[in-house]
Amino acid sequence: MVPLHFTILILFSFIIAISSSSFTPPRHPFDPLTETELKLVRTIINKSYPVGPNHKFTFQYVGLNEPDKSLVLSWYYSSRNHTIKPPPRQAFVIARDNGKTREIVVDFSSRAIVSDKIHIGNGYPMLSNDELVVKFKPFRDSVAKRGLNVSEIVFTTSTIGWYGETKAETERVIRLMPFYLDGTVNMYLRPIEGMTIIVNLDEMKVTEFKDRSMVTMPKANGTEYRISKMNPPFGPTLHNAVLLQPDGPGFKIDGHIVRYIMWANWEFHISFDVRAGIVISLASLFDTDVNKYRQVLYKGHLSEMFIPYMDPSDDWYFITYLDCGDFGCGQCAVSPQPYTDCPAGAVFMDGIFAGQDGTPAKIPKVMCIFEKYAGDIMWRHTEAEIPNLEITEVRPDVSLVARIVTTVGNYDYIVDYEFKPSGSIKMGVGLTGVLEVKPAEYIHTSEIKVGEDIHGTIVADNTVGVNHDRFVTFRLDLDIDGTENSFVRNERVTTRTPKSVNTPRKTYWTTKPKTAKTEAEARVKIGLKAEELVVVNPNRKTKHGNEVGYRLLHGSAAGPLLAPDDYPQIRAAFTNYNVWITPYNRSEVWAGGLYADRSQGDDTLAVWSQRNRKIEKKDIVMWYTVGFHHVPSQEDYPTMPTISGGFELHPTNFFERNPVLKTKPVKVTTARKCTPTND
Repeated sequence: MVPLHFTILILFSFIIAISSSSFTPPRHPFDPLTETELKLVRTIINKSYPVGPNHKFTFQYVGLNEPDKSLVLSWYYSSRNHTIKPPPRQAFVIARDNGKTREIVVDFSSRAIVSDKIHIGNGYPMLSNDELVVKFKPFRDSVAKRGLNVSEIVFTTSTIGWYGETKAETERVIRLMPFYLDGTVNMYLRPIEGMTIIVNLDEMKVTEFKDRSMVTMPKANGTEYRISKMNPPFGPTLHNAVLLQPDGPGFKIDGHIVRYIMWANWEFHISFDVRAGIVISLASLFDTDVNKYRQVLYKGHLSEMFIPYMDPSDDWYFITYLDCGDFGCGQCAVSPQPYTDCPAGAVFMDGIFAGQDGTPAKIPKVMCIFEKYAGDIMWRHTEAEIPNLEITEVRPDVSLVARIVTTVGNYDYIVDYEFKPSGSIKMGVGLTGVLEVKPAEYIHTSEIKVGEDIHGTIVADNTVGVNHDRFVTFRLDLDIDGTENSFVRNERVTTRTPKSVNTPRKTYWTTKPKTAKTEAEARVKIGLKAEELVVVNPNRKTKHGNEVGYRLLHGSAAGPLLAPDDYPQIRAAFTNYNVWITPYNRSEVWAGGLYADRSQGDDTLAVWSQRNRKIEKKDIVMWYTVGFHHVPSQEDYPTMPTISGGFELHPTNFFERNPVLKTKPVKVTTARKCTPTND
């Protein structure tokens, strides 16, 4: 659900025209749109489509119109010598204009609209709404009948999905979900069920209201999570800790370019997008053996989150969100707290985006970048077999992390992009926050009627935490030493030992590599086979003849359990496989489609892949979905301890040898000594 703070009130203001002399474009083609640029976008569009309280024109998405990839790479390879200018800079705007969805491209150099068209397909852009329901008399009457205080009621907005309606039958509507405070700030644990409140966003009015029944409401006691409001005894005490860096941090930031200079010389561009959150671009790794940067990741970011709940009742069946496309994973991002969300030494960056009237809005310090050391070991070996000599060499593993925290309603997501000295890139997702619950008449499992499915777990008196899934899909445009890559499925095959071999062993396993030639051959459900998945550059080989590449180290696998013909699963068919490979297409960015709200599944990764395009020795994109099946437990109440998942892209024959072999040991100066304990 979308939190209260996400509700965007339309605040109109005058925009002063920006003179050509005052506008200086950013120096990097992937730099996010600046506050100056957003103001310029509004000024240019306002000439054709007046924006103000008397006009039904709203900005739903404003982001960078991605330049052509060939132009970006040409600039990138020449940028160190400053021989060419960055590609033309443009903004892509999705707006609602008198009930229609308009797609506009604004060019900054010409200060003009260069493309303007009406979207005629299914689905609607990201949501925003004003709180008008508290003024709606039938709602106030229902609240009075229930004996509730209207001033203690707050709302979240919910998309309602699609259930077979035609395009003509769908409207841009949301469902408002009421919650009751009255003794708690943990609003999601006190839902007011039995009400249906539908709001038409284009007309900004309630179009449907029903109050079916009065349902037992969960109690407010036991829902507090603020430490300042709690009483002793307290739980475990976290002792103060800090990573000592007397020589300063091991990374530098120049604008939006991050350079990791400590051990492995990573360089990448980081930016903020209102839909994706963090976007990592042009990630390259300096290879000391060849004395140059080598390409790894052209662009990587969150593409979509699919969140279906497993209660088919009228109050719950529609809760099947596409979080990034419905609400914006960047728009819902919050400012992480120093020393807790992000450790000491972290560097923070703001996120700038356009509000509903086009004026710039800011989420201060929304992204943090820091070095991470958790006692991990980069590599080690002890040699004790040589007589009269024992050798031990150990190197601690310190990595560089870019993090964003996004709170989409009741759930908080911690999304990490971790760059390791070994050349690996890890994508991590942490899930925490508050359960989404429903009221129940039960306080004990023995009270549940035989054969009744409560669709979850009793986690507190009159409170059921509802079963649900979390699928988090990343888009990863890998360019391993160039854009001409292939996808190899290297299967492990159990083989009988030939009789001609004189050995007591009966079996062994060997590898059976197969290069996927088409999209269909590259769709993978993790866990069905023992196989290694590798993106290689067949045109680049090591001195021993191996193709350079990066392999996927996947985490625990989870796939959808909804039937393929169920409407939510049709819309989220991109979760049918854990891994997809597609040829690069600049328009194929959002796995659930450009217009996720009320989409019908006709513009998704699964549909694009049906073309079964050739992917061998092509510029290819990997899509990976991290999945979680969540059966709530009492430990998840009143807040959820973080659970984590993710995956890693690890170099495979990318280097000629261990790239961190010559890493110098850490010089211990002021760190506290490790002391053995007495048994």
